[in-house]
Order: sequence, then structure tokens, then C-alpha cells
Amino acid sequence: MPKISSPTAPPSTVKPRAPFSFPSAFTVLAGVTILVWLAALVLPSGAYDTNADGGPIPGTYHAIDSHLSWGDRLMQLFLAPINGLYGVKNPTTGFIGPYESGELYGAAGVFMFVLAIGVFITMGMRTGAIENGIARVAQRFSHRGAVLIVVLMVLFSIGGTTEGMSEETLGFYALLVPLMLSLGYDRMVAAGTILIGAGIGVLASTINPFSTGVASAAADISIGNGIGLRVLMYVVLTTISILFVLRYARRVKKDPSKSLLADIPSSSFTASTTSTVLTKRHKAVLVVVALTFALMIFSIVPWAQVIGGNDAASYGWQLDWYFPELAALFIVASIVVGFIGGLKEKELTTALVRGAGDFIGVGLIIVLARGVTVLMNNAFITDTVLNSMENLVATTGSVVFGAAMFLINLPLGFLIPSSSGHAGLAMPILAPLADFAGVSRAVVVTALQSAHGIINLVAPTSAVVMGGLALAQVPYQRYLRFIGPLLLILIVLCTAFVAIGAALS
Repeated sequence: MPKISSPTAPPSTVKPRAPFSFPSAFTVLAGVTILVWLAALVLPSGAYDTNADGGPIPGTYHAIDSHLSWGDRLMQLFLAPINGLYGVKNPTTGFIGPYESGELYGAAGVFMFVLAIGVFITMGMRTGAIENGIARVAQRFSHRGAVLIVVLMVLFSIGGTTEGMSEETLGFYALLVPLMLSLGYDRMVAAGTILIGAGIGVLASTINPFSTGVASAAADISIGNGIGLRVLMYVVLTTISILFVLRYARRVKKDPSKSLLADIPSSSFTASTTSTVLTKRHKAVLVVVALTFALMIFSIVPWAQVIGGNDAASYGWQLDWYFPELAALFIVASIVVGFIGGLKEKELTTALVRGAGDFIGVGLIIVLARGVTVLMNNAFITDTVLNSMENLVATTGSVVFGAAMFLINLPLGFLIPSSSGHAGLAMPILAPLADFAGVSRAVVVTALQSAHGIINLVAPTSAVVMGGLALAQVPYQRYLRFIGPLLLILIVLCTAFVAIGAALS
């Protein structure tokens, strides 16, 4: 009797559900643009009277007519990114558009500055000086583990606080992970040295153009305003972070079973025996890089105002540079670095174009964020939003206001992964609130960048965090266990710093 085969089940046509992926900064800002445009259709238009400095005068809010037709509003949405780049603000009407006469409101200056920074960083990396310089330091202290961790974290933090070093750190895992293993540490120590080292510098940015620079521009203040508080935060928070990593490193070296990765061994890393050579060209490039950032710091600090008060006249030697001069500085310095680094003409020009291309995404995020503020300005709803918060802020002490600014920016930092987009979107609203509270706008800048920096240490949407952990073969949940106590410490200290800064301002 022949066997009767049972019918086979048809193949399943149900596709597995794709895991949720948080939208990019571009998508978030596009959504915010639409929501703000829709809000402008229903929110009443209004304005404050302003003082001589252009700041709103408390208690003077009054309703006005925006005089925008339906067609005008559609055109405003259509032109929002263009106005975000080079919209001009009419001094009489306050209207912003590409064909107005008056002061540039768009982010063209910041946009060019970001591209110039991108060119400078790319040129420095292309010469091999930066990578070889850090590798040379690592090899020099390879037999003194604790000193090596301190030196590397300081170097990474300097990169973070000056130029927002983040993606550039991904190239160092292949060097540092096997080196840390050879010294008796684990992969978490290597990941912490890089991620926390650079991340704490970004958190306590002093002149970082992508957070401090963009936020200061959106707040209409100099990037040097508030630098004293930011330098103090950088010193204290960097020291605490280094001690935190050292404590874990010493515990693991003394007893490897205490490692958070003890049950997840990895044999794919081998210590490198190749000696890195730091040539005279490399040393000369590093000197130029250091001098460029030193000149940037000198040129943006309002020395006379820091010493003699806000109303003091600038010294004769005081440069008072802003984004146009800084962009020119980094473009010229990029060319000098390329020549000193021995790049040929084609290599140099290719690095210039590639550097600008690598950072144009950051620049476009800044432009989109500025476009949102243009929509609010032209519909006259910015002051309406401010008025809804005025009474609350006016009755709030400066200490509470400073702490609140920091805490408010924590969820915003998660929703808007880009520090530049976060700053460009939030500062036009938050900065004038400081005027109502009688607090320096620089405090709000510090609160915003600190909050965003804390989120960026753990954000699962960050390519730097997730990519770095993948390279070090560190599971994300183990990293959260490692950095959790430090996060709590940083949140408490940042809240205290910003609150005290608000009280003293």
C-alpha cells in the first residue's frame, strides 16, 4: 500500500516586524517644522516691547495682526529652510525673508563655520598627525596603565570641549582595546576611556562650535560669554570622570572576576606590536592645530567685559571675533596644516571637499532648526509662547530657574539627537526666558549643552555610543550598568553648577 504523504504547510507570508528605529534629526526637525506651522494657524499673534538691547520688556506683551494670508503662510513653510540659511530681518517690520533689507538672521555664518571646522578636522586626520599623536602617547605610557588612562581621557576630553570630538574617536578602538587587555584591564575600560573621555569634554564644552557655538549664536551672545563657568565645569567633571574610570580599572586589574564582562570573553583582540612613528611633520601639524584653537579661544573671549563688566569698552588688542572670522581662520589653518603635513595639491583639495562634505549634514540641521524659528517669528507667535511662561519665570528664583533649564533640556536632548539641532531649536525660546528671570543667557547655553552631553553619553540613537560599544564588543546593557552611577553624579553636579551660575549671574 503506497504511503500517503501529508500535505506540507504553505510557507508563511507574514514578514517579521521590523524593530523600532528612532527617526533621525532631519526627520524630527521636519516634523517639528510642520507642527510649528500648524500651531501658527491657531495661536494668537503678539509681541513685546523691546529694550535698547533688543530684549523683551516684561509686562509689555500685546496682541498684533500678523497680516499673513493663507498663501503667505504656505510660502513661509515652503521657504523655511531657505530663510533658515540666509533670511534677512527687516529692522522696521521684524519680518524675515530672502529679499528683505537689514541684518542677516539666517544661519549662513554658523553654517560656513561648521564646514570650516569639518575641513580643519579632516585635514588634520588626513595628515595622520592626530591619530599618530594619540597612538604615540598610548605607546609611551603602555606600561603605566593608570597614567595612560588619565592622559588619554584628558586628550579625548580636550578634543570634545574644543571641537566636539565624537565620530573621530571610533578609529581608536582597534588600538586601545588590545592595549588595555594587555595591561590587565577589560574592554569596558577601553570603551570608558574613549566614550567618557570625549563625552565629558562635549558635556562641558568651552568653545565647541557644534553646541556652545550654535547655542550662543541662537541666543544672540558671544561664544565667549560664560566661558568661566564652563571651564570650571570642565575641570571638575573631567576629574571626577577620570577617577570613576580609574576606580573600575583598578578593581578589574586586582580581581578580573569583578569585570562586568567577565562572562563575555573575547579572543578577537590581539595587542599591537607595531611602533608608531611621530615624524617632524606630524609634530609641526600638532603645533599648528594647538595654536589654531588657542587663537580661537583668545579671539572670542570678551576680555574687557570679563574684567571690567558688561559695559566696559573692548581693549585695543581685543579681537572680538565671531563666526565669519572664525570660519576664515579654520579654512586658512586647514590649508597650512595640509602643506605642512606634506599633502600634494590634489590630496589637499580632495581633503578640503571631503571635510566640508562630511559636516554638511550638521550644517543642514542647523539651517532647518533656524527655519523653524523663522516660521515662529514671521507669524509673531514666539512672544506668545514666551508670554505663556513669563509669569511662571518671573516668580521663580534664579537658582530654581537655572536648575529647571538643565532638567528641561534632558528630554529635549533625547528627542533631538543633534546638539546643533537641539540648540538651534530650543535657544530662541529659552534664551529670552533668562531675561525675564534676570539671569544671563550664557547660563541657559551652559544648561542646554550640559543636558545634551549627558544624554549623548548613553543615547541608543547615537552612532558614536552604539558603534563604539560594538567595536569594543561591550553589550549596551552592561555599559549602562557601568556608567549609571557616574550619570547620577553628573546630573546632580550639572544641576548644581547651572543653579549656582544662575544665582551669580
